[in-house]
Order: sequence, then C-alpha cells, then structure tokens
Amino acid sequence: MNHFTLNTGSGEEEKGIADALKELEMWKGKVEEATCVKADLALEAAKQEEAKTKAGKDMNAALEQQDKYREEYTQATFAIEGEILRLQMENKLLMDRLRGCKDYLELKRTRFDELREQFKFSAQIPDIKLKFSDVLKEEEDSEVGQHISGYHTITQRPTTVLTGGQALITFEEKKVASQILKMAKCPVPLEKDKLDVIPKRLTLGSAVKFGIQLDVSKKALKFSGVRSAMSQEATRGHLESGFSRPSRGGGEVERVDYDPDTGTGKVTFLNTGVAERLALIGKYNVDLDAHVNIKVEPVLQYHLEGFQAFCGAPERTVLLDNIRDMEDEEDMADILEIFFQKQTNSGGEIESFKYISRGKELLVLFDVI
Repeated sequence: MNHFTLNTGSGEEEKGIADALKELEMWKGKVEEATCVKADLALEAAKQEEAKTKAGKDMNAALEQQDKYREEYTQATFAIEGEILRLQMENKLLMDRLRGCKDYLELKRTRFDELREQFKFSAQIPDIKLKFSDVLKEEEDSEVGQHISGYHTITQRPTTVLTGGQALITFEEKKVASQILKMAKCPVPLEKDKLDVIPKRLTLGSAVKFGIQLDVSKKALKFSGVRSAMSQEATRGHLESGFSRPSRGGGEVERVDYDPDTGTGKVTFLNTGVAERLALIGKYNVDLDAHVNIKVEPVLQYHLEGFQAFCGAPERTVLLDNIRDMEDEEDMADILEIFFQKQTNSGGEIESFKYISRGKELLVLFDVI
C-alpha cells in the first residue's frame, strides 16, 4: 500500500480540503438518499401504472356492461311500449264492446219498459158481501145451481206521463190539432223574449179491456191450518166427521181432499147452503189431536175472457215541448193557452189545457183514444 504525503502547505489550504471532503461526504449521502427516493418513486410509479392499467380494464368492462344494460333497457322499453300499445288497443276494443253492450242493454230496457207499459194494468175490484138465502131444490142437481157466477169487465184507461217543461192541449176540432202538428215550432211571444215551442204528436201507452168470469162454489170449501200427527187417512176421517156435524154448522159431506204437506184441503158437501154459511164465518172447529180452529174460505174459479189491447194517438190532442220556465206556472199556462186560441196562430177553441213547470211530473189519463 502506497502512502502519499500531501504537503498542504499552509493551514488554510488544509482546512479548505477538509471542508470539501466533508461537503463531498454530505453530497454522497444526499445522492444515496436521492437514489433511494428515486427507487421508491420508480416503484410507486410502477404500482400506479399497474393500478392505471387495472382501472382501464375495469372501466372498459364497466363500459361494456353499461352498453349491455343500455341494450337490455332499450329492448325492455320497446317490449313494455309494445305491451302498453297492445293493452291500449285491447282496452279500446273492450270499451267499444262495453258501449255496445250498454246500448243493447238500454235498448232492451226501453223495450222492456214499453212492453211493461203496454201490458200493465191495475184495477180495483170492489168487495161484495154475499147474502145466501134458501136453496132452490130444483137446482141442486144442475151444474148452474152449484155455483154463484159473476162477470166483471175491467178497462184500463190509456195514459201518458207529462214531464216538466211540457204541456198537453186538446182542441175542440181535430183539424186545428193537425194544423199545429204541421208546424216545426210555434214562436210564442213573451214580454221580453220569445219562446219556441215544439209541437209533437202524442203516442199513448197501450190500454186493455177484458172480462173476468168468477164462479163461487155453493157446495165446496177450502180449508187451511190443519196440523196433525195422525196419518193422512186418519186425519181425513176426522175432518169428514167434523164437517158432518150439524151442531157446529156442518152438513153431510160428499168428499174431503187433504194435503198433509201443506195442511190444506177441500171439503165438498152433498147439499148447497152449508158451504155458503161456513164461508161467511171464515173458521170451523174440528177434533184432531186436539180441538183445532181451522180457516175456511170459498172455492173460487175464475178465468179471463175477451182480452183486447188498444193503442193509438188522440187526434185532437197535441204535446207541446221545449217550454222554458220564463214565467211562473200559472202565468205561463195562460200565455200558452191564449196563444193557441188565436186563429192567426193556426189555433182554435181549446177543450182542455195542462202545463207543468220543470222538475215536476204528471200522469195523464184519457177516457178514449
């Protein structure tokens, strides 16, 4: 090993060299430190590059997934829109069918109402008290003498319903009604306005006329309210025995018919007079399981005869429609009646006139068509 001896000369030079060596060592340390930092930065950069590459791959995968989802969403949207369109078309068809069914139902209801009005009738048949007198012996064996007969004729008057804002006018001459019906509208002057009244031909609901032939048996009675634990034959025997007792108002029995399920039946006597007498009382005592008070009533036979239906329109009556309540009811009726009385308005003498204001309804009956 060679040893060199440096002759530094003066002390200041030696100090400068020592400082330079110390600074050199310092810079060597910094270089080593910088090298370590550089290595760390290179490693970190490598890691960042790897993370960047991975993030790029993840982003591409996410974009591909997004495109896939977007395509699926578009297809689903088209499918839903197609289904909505199909449901809308189906709903439209169903609504059309529903409207058609409603129209058909309304038509059927209208027809039903027309038929109901056509064949509907009501009548009050007065109660008639019958008083039985002595039996005519010569009629006992005849068919005529076994019944009390009566014939009733029932007539339903033709009707129409007058609703609010309408009037019925009956002229004395049918030619006046014909003139009014030829007009599309009748301008009725008011104090501050004009009222266009529309004349219409009146169509009445159907009316009917028929007869009822009523026959009341003079030998038979209906009874009800018979309840017995005995057999049907035993019950029938007790009934026959009970109705045969003159002490209770009965008489000699020809036949007893009895239905145990309903507790009803019919008893036929040999002679007339007994049934009439018991029918007026309305009850009779018989001995069954116990003393029973049963209901008795006459045997009626009736049938319809000579049924006739009428329909048509009155020739002298006109329906006035489209009347607004511009005056009170009485004043409006006076205005209309005066207007249609004038010959200058194609009117004439009026036999009857009826007007009702809006919100009301009136059933009008006609004596003849």
